[in-house]
Amino acid sequence: EVQLVESGGGMVQPGGSLRLSCAASGFTFSRYDMYDMNWVRQAPGKGPEWVSCINTDGGSTYYADSVKGRFTISRDNAKNTVYLQMNSLKPEDTAVYYCAAKPFSLCVPVVQQYDYWGQGTQVTVSS
Repeated sequence: EVQLVESGGGMVQPGGSLRLSCAASGFTFSRYDMYDMNWVRQAPGKGPEWVSCINTDGGSTYYADSVKGRFTISRDNAKNTVYLQMNSLKPEDTAVYYCAAKPFSLCVPVVQQYDYWGQGTQVTVSS
C-alpha cells in the first residue's frame, strides 16, 4: 500500500516562506516515477483546492492561478519525495496541505480522482 507523509508545515508571518516535503513509500506493484504528484490544500470551512502538480519525470509543472509565481513544485525520484517551496506567503494561504498521487494522470486537476493521499500538514500564515 502506497503511503504519503507530508512534513514542513508551521506558522509563518505574511511574506515568509516554507518548504513542504512529501515522502512516498510502499510501492509493491508500481514505482514512484509512475505517479504524477499533486499538492492540494483545504482551508477551514472550504472545499479542497488543487494547488500544483508535477509530472512523472519532473519535466512539467502546473500551478493554480492563486499561487503562480510564488510556489514552486519539484521532485526527487531517487528519494521518492516531492516538494513545495512556498514564498511570499499570504494569510489566504492558510490551510492544511496534502500531497496526492495518481499514475499517469496528465496532471488533470480533479482532486476526486487521486489514488493516494497523505495525512496533511498545517500551514498558518499570520502576523
